Amino acid sequence: MILSDTYYMNIALEQARLARQEGEVPVGAVLVSGTGKILSRAYNRPIALNDPTAHAEILALRDGGTLVGNYRLTDTILYVTLEPCLMCAGAMVLARIKRLVFAASDPKTGACGSVFDMLGCKRFNHRVAITKGILAEESRALLQAFFRERRGS
Repeated sequence: MILSDTYYMNIALEQARLARQEGEVPVGAVLVSGTGKILSRAYNRPIALNDPTAHAEILALRDGGTLVGNYRLTDTILYVTLEPCLMCAGAMVLARIKRLVFAASDPKTGACGSVFDMLGCKRFNHRVAITKGILAEESRALLQAFFRERRGS
């Protein structure tokens, strides 16, 4: 059964809070099947894993691919608390996800409409539908609190 975008985004926010507890930038992701089943959930871990590609989106896509036994994740929806970067947006195109739902826009590195529009690029053979702004304020507040603490202000 498919639940609401808000339901799944709340789960992504739980993941983001786990990242924050570990000192990582608080971004969380949840990959959901077309029937509403959660395939994977992840949060940012580049520091813990010493891996610049260990963004929440990449980790969720990897786990989802392993679970379904295929790198193509057609008919899936990825929920993310922050607009994905170029690397993550490119991975979504290659995985052929159906839809991306993200909370807060990223005016500095967002690649899903803010700085670039990787998912709508007509040069690619696959485009991803986008829904943005679901629980944006909650996500933005979490990120702002994290960076305020890091700056000590």
